[in-house]
Amino acid sequence: MLGPAVGYGAPMARVAPYGSWASEITVEMLAEKVVSLDDPVVDGGDVYWVEGRPSEGGRRALLRRSASGVLEDLLPEPWSARTLVHEYGGLCVAVHEGTVYFSSYADQRLYRLDPGGEPAPITPEPPSPGAFRYAAPCAVLGGSWLVCVRERHLGPEGAGSAEPGGGSSGSGGSGGAAGVAAGAAGVVNDLVAVACDGSAARVLAASRDFFGTPAVSPDGGRIAWCSWDLPAMPWDGTELFEARLGPGAVVEEVRFVAGGPSESISQPRYSPDGVLHFVSDRSGWWNLHADTGAPGGRELAPMEAELADPDWVFGQSRYAFLDSGEIVATWSSAGEGHLGVLRPGRAEFEELDVPFTSFRGLRSGGSGVVALAGSPTSPEALVEIGVATAAVEVLRVSRSSLVDDRYLASPRHLVLPSRPAGVSGAPAGVHVLYYPPTNPDFEAPQGERPPLLVMVHGGPTASVSSILDYGVQFWTSRGFAVAAVDYGGSSGYGRAYRERLRASWGIVDRADVEAAALGLADSGLVDRERLLVRGGSAGGYTVLGCATFGRVFAAGTSRYGVADLGALARETHKFESCYLDGLVGPWPEAQEVYEERSPLSHSELIRTPLLVLQGLEDRIVPPAQSQAIVAALRAAGVPVAYLAFAGEQHGFRRAETIERAAAAELSFYGRVLGFEPAGDLEPIVIDNAGALPAPRARG
Repeated sequence: MLGPAVGYGAPMARVAPYGSWASEITVEMLAEKVVSLDDPVVDGGDVYWVEGRPSEGGRRALLRRSASGVLEDLLPEPWSARTLVHEYGGLCVAVHEGTVYFSSYADQRLYRLDPGGEPAPITPEPPSPGAFRYAAPCAVLGGSWLVCVRERHLGPEGAGSAEPGGGSSGSGGSGGAAGVAAGAAGVVNDLVAVACDGSAARVLAASRDFFGTPAVSPDGGRIAWCSWDLPAMPWDGTELFEARLGPGAVVEEVRFVAGGPSESISQPRYSPDGVLHFVSDRSGWWNLHADTGAPGGRELAPMEAELADPDWVFGQSRYAFLDSGEIVATWSSAGEGHLGVLRPGRAEFEELDVPFTSFRGLRSGGSGVVALAGSPTSPEALVEIGVATAAVEVLRVSRSSLVDDRYLASPRHLVLPSRPAGVSGAPAGVHVLYYPPTNPDFEAPQGERPPLLVMVHGGPTASVSSILDYGVQFWTSRGFAVAAVDYGGSSGYGRAYRERLRASWGIVDRADVEAAALGLADSGLVDRERLLVRGGSAGGYTVLGCATFGRVFAAGTSRYGVADLGALARETHKFESCYLDGLVGPWPEAQEVYEERSPLSHSELIRTPLLVLQGLEDRIVPPAQSQAIVAALRAAGVPVAYLAFAGEQHGFRRAETIERAAAAELSFYGRVLGFEPAGDLEPIVIDNAGALPAPRARG
């Protein structure tokens, strides 16, 4: 039952310390009756998508909603549709006239699923489990060929092995870089066409380190793709190529379209009349362009806004073509998403009035679009939006269990000053979404200010979202203020803001996070003595950096965070094998810089109590990173708690993990800050806990 309808200060509001408030949002609600929605695909009048289910061990189900509204789960347990190309994966499904093609998580092979049939593999069994992986199946050519990105893990002795029994059409490139991590050895990426009956495969493009999501023209006669080489990441510099696609999926007449070492190209796509479009950040902002036949193309509707995200995963889609020739696109500006239509002959997008502030996964639905959308008061949902009327139909929601809106904190976008130590000039602004403590059933004792939980995203090129997230509301409804920080390096604010982190990871991110916390404390919104910080992956590295080199935060939580930059540079997977060259410096030439910025190298400086959470099957930030920093803190007498989760990789997907991690974190903060959280929480073991304060009464 929901609590009484009262506001702060009302007679029925109960006085209790911040952090100890009872909440309608339980740890179980973080995983039950909730799914993740990804990769919508439209086939005729039917809509398909992948649905991540924590309640089923993180399985990624494949669903279809027919034009008549019938919902069908196409893959029974234990089938799971997920690709591990680049480790992060992304789009792994294509549909042609009701026949579905998908990458199976269990063995990474491509499977065909005919209507009413059972999944059947169309790619050969690899030499070892998961050694041959497939992603971004973008089109079926006449119902005979499936185009996709392939990644082969051949082992160190197999590096540079030729493709058996097939030709290739390369687009040039270095095909590798010196000094890359061990995880890159023997990993070969190419663009291939796979026969839909499994009878053959053909290499379309090779001799490059990486290939992005390809596109095929409506008539099946042309193909476009992005490629890049180490040490670049796709948001640093990519090149776009186009070629004629002849009979039998043979590539001919390859030509360069756009891109270069300092221009990021993303989302190549053909209009209904066959004109190639793409997104480029040549202007400093990811904007839409059309191919004119001359290198570079023509910019459409330029604006200081972003029509792309960094290509960490395959298949991002921020624009779509309608049958009318109109282009519907979503862009981010000042931390908020917008949706608009570009009509033929017009120079600007016309914004649509729809009740959402975040959009992704746009797909054409004829006269409208299918998209994943949400807002601060509504969780992400799969929706269909009519462009002419802006009418919205909800096809699927990510959360079926909701609490009353009175328990939900509304975010406020702030720009706070920040200037990293040693950097001269005017202070740079750091973007923050601030959420106040919100629970109508409680109020704090007079004069008390709330603790602040700073959330640091991973990436580190990611960005925060204002979509309703119970992972945030879990904290605000208990009396925490929350600040989700887009530190320098985050996306959504142009290339210059993204490149503030170049050669400065561990400096700019930490300074911005600390500045955001101190700025909110100086404003009187939060308690300066009760500042907390949490983050995962790259965000976990920032947390560990704040604990090592700063004294701003009272406690922190690192989720699979980086502790040793040198180990990461030596051991990580191919996609990120040279990522640190741009963020820190070339490895191993800049080894001293890596040591200077590695928390593990300076663990004797850490005095901040830490909770460390880690998946034991993490290939991106291996468990050894967390284990090493925990061992150092235990030996140094610093309060530390460590939880490791079997079966979890980079990011937690299982319901039991999500629930246990949240309960442990709340219990940990209560112990460090001296309050007793509400609810029956499983206690967490904290090593060296003797110096922590005793819990206060709940009030």
